[in-house]
Amino acid sequence: MKIPARLLKWLCAGFFVFLFAFPQGALARSGPSGFADLAEKLLPAVVNISTTQTISAREGMEGFSELQLPPGSPFEDFFKEFLQKQNGRESQRKRKATALGSGFVIDPSGYIVTNYHVINGADEITVILQDDTNLSATVVGSDKKTDLALLKVTPKAPLTAVAFGDSDKIRVGDWILAIGNPYGFGGSVTAGIISARSRNINSGPYDEYLQTDAPINRGNSGGPMFDMDGNVVGVNTAIISPSGGSVGLAFAIPSSMAKNIVEQLKTKGHIRRGWLGVRIQTVTQDIADGLNLGNPRGALVSSVSEDGPAAKAGIQIGDVILSFDGKEIADMHRLPLIVAETDVDKTVNVDVFRKGKTVTLKVKVGELVSQEADEEEDDDKGDVAASPAGTERVEELGLSAAPLSSSLRTRFDIGKNVSGVVVTDVSGDGVAADEGLRIGDVISEAGQQEMKSPKDLAAQAKKAKKDGKPLLLLINRKDDLLFVAVPFGKKK
Repeated sequence: MKIPARLLKWLCAGFFVFLFAFPQGALARSGPSGFADLAEKLLPAVVNISTTQTISAREGMEGFSELQLPPGSPFEDFFKEFLQKQNGRESQRKRKATALGSGFVIDPSGYIVTNYHVINGADEITVILQDDTNLSATVVGSDKKTDLALLKVTPKAPLTAVAFGDSDKIRVGDWILAIGNPYGFGGSVTAGIISARSRNINSGPYDEYLQTDAPINRGNSGGPMFDMDGNVVGVNTAIISPSGGSVGLAFAIPSSMAKNIVEQLKTKGHIRRGWLGVRIQTVTQDIADGLNLGNPRGALVSSVSEDGPAAKAGIQIGDVILSFDGKEIADMHRLPLIVAETDVDKTVNVDVFRKGKTVTLKVKVGELVSQEADEEEDDDKGDVAASPAGTERVEELGLSAAPLSSSLRTRFDIGKNVSGVVVTDVSGDGVAADEGLRIGDVISEAGQQEMKSPKDLAAQAKKAKKDGKPLLLLINRKDDLLFVAVPFGKKK
């Protein structure tokens, strides 16, 4: 049968309209028609976790013990008598507090993954299966820093288990499924997409969360996030919400991290982490300009632990770590995570940017034994009463500086090994104040040059201002080193 030319022309035109309306692959990438089959397969591997913790009555009465009443109040005697009774007899009584969370089976023999915060402090842990079977659980191991824990139950028959997937392959926009125990409603399934990757929400030193818009609520903690192949790509851990309920901002520990942590907990019961032995800070655009680095990237070394792996390898204060073991350090938050995941005693290449050149060093990774406590910073205690000898005003920075002397070391508690010039005055409207410099700070370097006198500082400040570039300062503050880039040629 011969197709009329007019009809053939119309069909061809319609075909091209279809192609332009639906680009290649668009139909193939549309959302799934449903999640029922996947959910039915995965639900038996997701468990509810109930914990019980004993709390003394005294803890429950702490708020009352701090109650303040006006002198002479008619209730004063009543509350005194009430508290005396509580502190005498009833404070010895104890009560049980319960909490709920989620978890998932990774081994048919009874190994279960959940969050550390779900089981922290629990006296009793009960795992509830999909068929309402209750099993007593013990903690195999836990890791507070990544908020992960591994439990063990002894089932009568093998349990349905799920496997970890590769979270490194999941992309923003991919569909995911979350199953958990929100508000005690066990076996609840929600769906959404990956909203972002590598999120840092300042919950710990190794933040690199997957963000999702799938509804996650209280009780979902420790539950799995699945990809469309039914593999666990994340452990649901946190939400950000002004109301306490889901607002579409939920975060999961990626499986690339969780798998390694869980395996160590299963085989060793604890975690061994790599240690470099440096303190680092963010490379801002001003700092990058001061170092002639170009685009801000990497992690700026502000101090090096004595006899640590970095010190032995020749890493120096002021180096910018650009890559570690072949992995690019896009920003400072990536370095602690990469180092921690590196095998202890492994020798790796570390690329650092130093005075305009990239230098490759070999570092033998140590073991992180304990994390240094953050030191509290004291507030400034006011100006120095009189200007010390040799004080010079550096107008470009809006500060005064003096050579280090025994009296200034005593006044500001500056160690004998610290060198540089000490800040004795900071103008409230100067650029130094804008960047947070304080009285008592010791400026050890300016423009990567050692400071031996206030005149050296003034010369570097004048040069930087003339060039219109930031002046990079190395500050010693209470034996804590940090870099500060003071910008010039910009509006304040």
